[in-house]
Amino acid sequence: MKKKMIVISLGGSLIIPDKIDVNFLRKFRRVIIKNTRKYKFVIVCGGGSIARKYISALKNKPLNEQALAGIRATRANARLMMQFFGKDANDELPLSMKGVKQNLRKNKFVICGALRFAPKSTTDGTAAKLADYLQTDFINITNVDGLYTSNPKKNKSAKFIERISWKDFESITKKIKFTAGQHFVLDHSAAEVITDNKIKTYILGKNLKNLDNLLNGKKFIGTIISG
Repeated sequence: MKKKMIVISLGGSLIIPDKIDVNFLRKFRRVIIKNTRKYKFVIVCGGGSIARKYISALKNKPLNEQALAGIRATRANARLMMQFFGKDANDELPLSMKGVKQNLRKNKFVICGALRFAPKSTTDGTAAKLADYLQTDFINITNVDGLYTSNPKKNKSAKFIERISWKDFESITKKIKFTAGQHFVLDHSAAEVITDNKIKTYILGKNLKNLDNLLNGKKFIGTIISG
């Protein structure tokens, strides 16, 4: 049976919210390895608190230099994840989409950070581009359960959105100004890619039961972005 391919963007705020969340990473590893029987995964790691600290230290530098520091943080997190997964993971860090595809031929899953530098690039955007390149669905795992009408951590009356069209989602993200180290469930870089290329997208929170349920066709809590 041919395995279905999935691209996952794993938020850096989950890998390193302040210090490394080893308990979360163990659960994540279990879910991924369990589901490699029917899936191949590409896991794109965000930068989290490390990226924001790097960027803060360079706040007087041009935006491109700040973004480059954030990219380096995502790659450091990806190398950590590669070691955390051990022999099951890829043994070299891909820096291009072609490199990801080549690694998929010999690995059940491939872990990476941001790829080649581009202005206003983000790991969510990178993951969305990979989903388009590999013709897969896209799962974004972040620190909230899914998409809300506004930030639920700041607004208790924010309403949860179970399903939204690509067009409506893009209209939301276009209102958000780009900043290096941007902290949002999915930024406008990713929104533009998934909208233009009609990529089915799921936004999930840190409860990994929802990821496992989604992968196995069971009921899950999260947001679906599609037509």
